Amino acid sequence: MLSVTVQDSGDGVVLQCQGRIVRGNETAILCTAIGQKERNVTLDLTAVDSIDAAGIGFLVALQASGIYLKLLNPSEAVREVLRVTHLDSIFEILESPTSERIAAAAASV
Repeated sequence: MLSVTVQDSGDGVVLQCQGRIVRGNETAILCTAIGQKERNVTLDLTAVDSIDAAGIGFLVALQASGIYLKLLNPSEAVREVLRVTHLDSIFEILESPTSERIAAAAASV
């Protein structure tokens, strides 16, 4: 199951996603949330634990439709799928300052 929380930001909308982006109702929920009037969309993937081929296809289709997607804090599993499919060069991938500090702290332990 995927839950999506919509937040306005200065340059568009942030969708905080939690769960899995996979074939089925999850992509329909995400599609409904993307139906915002904003054209710049940041997907906060901090709490997304997996994405399948249908989920990747959905993200590509959104990008192709003219919605500019930024992916924030993808998990290692999601990041690996993006790397293997070479989509890490298509999407802008952002790290929040909070996640960078957590990663730095974990590396120093």
